[in-house]
Amino acid sequence: MDGGLCLCVDYHKLNSVTRKNRYPVPPMNQLPTVFNGSTIFSKIDLCGAYNLLRIKEGDEHLAAFRAKYGSYEYLAMSFGLTNAPASFQNLEEHVKNVASVLQRLRDNNLFCKASKCVFHASSVEYLGYVVSSDGLKMNSSKVQQILNWPQLKRIKALQSFLGFSDFYCCFIKNYSKKITALTSLLKKDSALIFNEEALCQFPILKEAFITASILSHFNPSLPAIVETDASDYALSAVLSQVNDSGKNRIAFDSCKLLPAELNYEIHDKELFCIVWAFKCWRAFLISLSNSFKVLTDLHSLQYFMSFTVLTCLQAH
Repeated sequence: MDGGLCLCVDYHKLNSVTRKNRYPVPPMNQLPTVFNGSTIFSKIDLCGAYNLLRIKEGDEHLAAFRAKYGSYEYLAMSFGLTNAPASFQNLEEHVKNVASVLQRLRDNNLFCKASKCVFHASSVEYLGYVVSSDGLKMNSSKVQQILNWPQLKRIKALQSFLGFSDFYCCFIKNYSKKITALTSLLKKDSALIFNEEALCQFPILKEAFITASILSHFNPSLPAIVETDASDYALSAVLSQVNDSGKNRIAFDSCKLLPAELNYEIHDKELFCIVWAFKCWRAFLISLSNSFKVLTDLHSLQYFMSFTVLTCLQAH
């Protein structure tokens, strides 16, 4: 973002009855596969973006909104409509390199915003991340906002902080475990009552963002390792790859166990953690040229494949 203002209309009721454009926008956790092997980066931002797409003639009234000085109708796609990202991606999906992008934009009288475009750089800011040949890292300005976050006093402030920090959870090992004491406070609907554990976790979580490592780009031709661990109340996993320089971290992930899952036996939790990690990183694992290793701290799981009788949970 360049710091400018962007009008966003609350279209949640219209979006709920809109037929969705099912364009497969790539999920953020697949970014490491896209940039593997790249050393030079360019970034192009279109002026107005969604506003370059015309709303179907006759449907303008559906996107009408009311402001201080009256009611208005958009003629072009606006920010907030559910199909805006997919429709905008469809406009660009055939473009394969910078030269063809610029030529097609010129042919269609579309204009780039020069202040937000970057060409032939060793690193670029992209969707909240900094992308370089080394890998993915957090945007330093966003991290600074987390570090400067004031003491939490209300539920809304806590929700805002956790929502902001959740964006970078893939960089933090055992993230869900680190925020357990904070998320438990969300059950209260009045002023925050910080216990000693929550008071300790707030600065520890901030420190985790300072020490977070760069995530390497995923390479399907390299061996992969999935490390999993289940605690009493959370699951965590690390995806790594090994090359000549050693073990490189590709992604971290974690989640808090649901109330029913808290009752699982420890061996079932560890097994559940492996299955959960496979689901998280399915896009990576199925693209590997070779098999991958799974590391867990529960020795008995190595005999799971030879079990003759499974419980309903294990079979599921």
